[in-house]
Amino acid sequence: MVFSLYRRVLFTLFALLAMPTAAEDGVADGQMMYASCSVCHGAKGEGNNSANAPALAGQSSRYIARQLSHFKSGIRGSEAGDIFGSQMRSMTAVLVDEKAITDVAKYIATLPTVEVKTMAEGDLRNGNNVYQGNCGSCHGGQGQGNTALNSPRLASLDRTYIIRQYRNFKAGLRGSHPDDRFGKQMKMMATSLSAEKDLYDVIAYLHARAKN
Repeated sequence: MVFSLYRRVLFTLFALLAMPTAAEDGVADGQMMYASCSVCHGAKGEGNNSANAPALAGQSSRYIARQLSHFKSGIRGSEAGDIFGSQMRSMTAVLVDEKAITDVAKYIATLPTVEVKTMAEGDLRNGNNVYQGNCGSCHGGQGQGNTALNSPRLASLDRTYIIRQYRNFKAGLRGSHPDDRFGKQMKMMATSLSAEKDLYDVIAYLHARAKN
């Protein structure tokens, strides 16, 4: 009888070990839902400049989940001039609840960082100076992002996307919603660059650092 009980305990233990954890379940479900996202953002989360879709690989699950929630609720993408944000807002309809958002964000966070396809050119010294003086304290010295400060990775993003988002923040197309706490911070910071050339140099610097 003792042996039979021992066998049952071992069987239960092995069954529990074989069961995927909740986190693993979330990632698996997220991977299935990501299929619809990959049409624009790429199977590896590498992005597609021709579809105006940024790279997602390398971003934290917290950042991805927050942006998806913002699109779905209208905190982001509801301004009339934000054409691509509006498109993305409509795409979040496939994510039926918060669990779906969390799961797909978990999966995206497992994707390894991708290289920038087209390297930006600019004055790297000026880009370094401007970036470290205005951006690095939140986004990290090499544009790697900072989850603790809710700041996304910048180094893997293409030039066109960074320019568009910077202009959206500056024009109030992003970061104006009263519930967009971190967007409002970035909207304020977008006024810190005195010339667009500085922005181009910053992007060139970020792309150069991404290679290291």
